[in-house]
Amino acid sequence: MADMDTALKEIMEIDGAIGVALVDHTSGMALGTVGGGKDLDLTVAAAGNTDVVRAKLRAMEMLNITEKIEDILITLDAQYHLIRPLTSRAGKGLFLYVALRRDRSNLAMARHQLKRIENDMDV
Repeated sequence: MADMDTALKEIMEIDGAIGVALVDHTSGMALGTVGGGKDLDLTVAAAGNTDVVRAKLRAMEMLNITEKIEDILITLDAQYHLIRPLTSRAGKGLFLYVALRRDRSNLAMARHQLKRIENDMDV
C-alpha cells in the first residue's frame, strides 16, 4: 500500500500530468497536492471540483441512480481534467483530481493507471 504522498507522486508520472490533488468533497479542502503552478492553482481547483462532485451526486440521487461514479471527465481545448471518487472505506468522501495535457497524454491509459494507483493507495 502506498501512502498519500507516494501515490500523488506516482500519479504525476502519468504521461502529460500537470497536477494532482487529493480532495475532501465535504469540505472542499485539498489534503495533498503535487504539481500545478502559476497556471493551475490546485487549491482553487480542489474547491471548484468539489462543487462538480456534489452536483453530480445530487443529480444521481434525484434520478435514483444507485451506481457508483467511476470518474468524471472534463475535456478542455488543451487539457483533460479527471475527477475520481475513492471507493475504499477509508477513502469515503475523498476524490482524486488530475489535470493532464491533451497533447501528451493517452486518456485511456491515464484512467487505467489512475485506477491502479487508487487501488494501491492507503489513506
